[in-house]
Amino acid sequence: MTENNVAGLPAGDEKYYTLGAEVHDTKANTDVPIEKIWPDRQFNAKLVNPANRRKMTVIVVGTGLAGGAAAASLGEAGYHVENFCYQDSPRRAHSIAAQGGINAAKDYKNDNDSVYRLFYDTVKGGDYRARETNVYRLADVSSNIIDQCVAVGVPFAREYGGLLDNRSFGGVQVQRTFYAKGQTGQQLLIGVYQSLSRQVAAGTVHMHSRHEMLELIVKDGHARGIVTRDMVSGKIESWTADAVVIASGGYGNVFFLSTNAMGCNTTATWRAHRKGAYFANPCYTQIHPTCIPVHGENQSKLTLMSESLRNDGRIWVPKRAEDADKDPRQIPEADRDYYLERIYPSFGNLVPRDIASRQAKNMCDEGRGVGPAIKEIGPDGKERMVRRGVYLDFSDAIERLGKRGVAAKYGNLFDMYKQITAEDPYETPMRIYPAVHYTMGGLWVDYDLESSIPGLYVAGEANFSDHGANRLGASALMQGLSDGYFVLPNTMNDYLAGNHEGKLPDDDPAVVEAVASVKDRVNKLLAVKGERTVDSFHKELGQIMWEYCGMARSEEGLKTAIDKIRVLRDEFWKNVKVTGVNEDLNQTLERAGRVADFLELGELMCIDAMHRRESCGGHFRVESQTPEGEALRDDKDFLYVAAWEFTGDGQKPELHKEPLVYKAIELKQRSYK
Repeated sequence: MTENNVAGLPAGDEKYYTLGAEVHDTKANTDVPIEKIWPDRQFNAKLVNPANRRKMTVIVVGTGLAGGAAAASLGEAGYHVENFCYQDSPRRAHSIAAQGGINAAKDYKNDNDSVYRLFYDTVKGGDYRARETNVYRLADVSSNIIDQCVAVGVPFAREYGGLLDNRSFGGVQVQRTFYAKGQTGQQLLIGVYQSLSRQVAAGTVHMHSRHEMLELIVKDGHARGIVTRDMVSGKIESWTADAVVIASGGYGNVFFLSTNAMGCNTTATWRAHRKGAYFANPCYTQIHPTCIPVHGENQSKLTLMSESLRNDGRIWVPKRAEDADKDPRQIPEADRDYYLERIYPSFGNLVPRDIASRQAKNMCDEGRGVGPAIKEIGPDGKERMVRRGVYLDFSDAIERLGKRGVAAKYGNLFDMYKQITAEDPYETPMRIYPAVHYTMGGLWVDYDLESSIPGLYVAGEANFSDHGANRLGASALMQGLSDGYFVLPNTMNDYLAGNHEGKLPDDDPAVVEAVASVKDRVNKLLAVKGERTVDSFHKELGQIMWEYCGMARSEEGLKTAIDKIRVLRDEFWKNVKVTGVNEDLNQTLERAGRVADFLELGELMCIDAMHRRESCGGHFRVESQTPEGEALRDDKDFLYVAAWEFTGDGQKPELHKEPLVYKAIELKQRSYK
């Protein structure tokens, strides 16, 4: 590590951030064996009498798997729940887009799976940068998740004998992924929606669709409510409660092009961050290796092709660059490089996402990429044309299983690919390339999923807790349902038992201040009256983030990105063009507020990536790699969670380190060879 200066930081870092006190999770009793920590916490957490729950109100922001499950479960428990989403229906939450499956340690395939193995695979897959207590709990409740989903009617795939079927996902050598064809997220979300609808009908949950959270209300240091904007009428309202849950998803759209729905944003979490909630590990973003490649300059969305395809599809590129523009069916077997099978013989095409993504980039950087060449800006700032694609080939699977057998497993994915590309994957190999997908960073939470603001809980992808530096495939759905169905209902009671203040009046100073800040921000955006569109700013930000904070990062590049983002943000507030008025449906205003938050988050992501001078999982620093080009961790200097505190507009963020302690797992370098 570079020499420290008087501020306790590496020389030069004092320009970007300050160092604060360490932060610790005090809710998990690590003096007991890891398998007893969750039962111990459940027993020692305070309870709320069922009759008293009816007197308490909880706000839940988000209706995906985490938010919807939390709202339904808390409503079922007897609490009054105010549930918010910006979509026109809870069923439009982005969880619906998940395709491949959900993990659980049931060992239905009798291939030596277990709770401990799922725990171990998850910590290892995250490159030993996850908190092991939270991960073990996730593995422990995974089987309960499947039982719950079956009970509400999720139509999981089944074997001939009627048992639930399983398939493999990246980073593991067992079959533990439950699935519903290629639409698992959709089916799970429908199950959650049914549970949620039952509580809406019962009157315990009050649903507010087309409402976007724009501010967190904090009184006496505790989260007490939110401020929303009605996206149809523009009405700005305050809502107060005894506690708040944010389950608003991740921030992958900071890159502009991602697999996320175009409405996905960071505003709910970023507004909470600005009110005092620590933001943990923002540089940990996941690049998914199995996406339809970029095909032009005017795209606004990338499409995910499920990781489940890597069960039967084989990934390859031509051995010679001169074959890159040939029809793949005309390239003989001897001239194909099945590079993942060659480099990682133990895991082959099912290596973790970060590894598969980097190797795809390496093949294309060597000039062996396939598909049309696209224009991009190189590290030297000059334009170049590069083929960004590799083949995902099902010819062996079709020969082995038949077309009907492949269609039974992946038919809807094949249809989707054909609709988008006008190519038939039954006849010619798919072309895939990595794209921004999931974010492992998020608001810092303790074992109870409570943030650094008492009374503010964070669930699902919006928090940082369970995946470390890389998420294994089929674990996002597992975490969302675990947090919503099983964790929050057993931890929030500890807070609510001692903090039942009821709703705040509209004239409370904390409410008045929060509402005024939202109105001021909206008016400021409308008053700029510049000449440049919101989307042009978002697209430029995305290009900066992808080039300098994407698949590979360097100190020089990250410092360049920080400077560019600051200049872009200044221009945004001077020259953005926001048409229309607040008191109406105004999608330009909606996007402007979200992009303003992305511009602030993007800078923090680059500062976090710059300060972490190691490679781990999805965070690959070119200065820290093995001779074979693999990620090289630095456990001596970076075995911690980076939790960032907002200190004010124009002020340097403050870094709080949470040391990571491994008692149940041996800390070692990852290997999938």
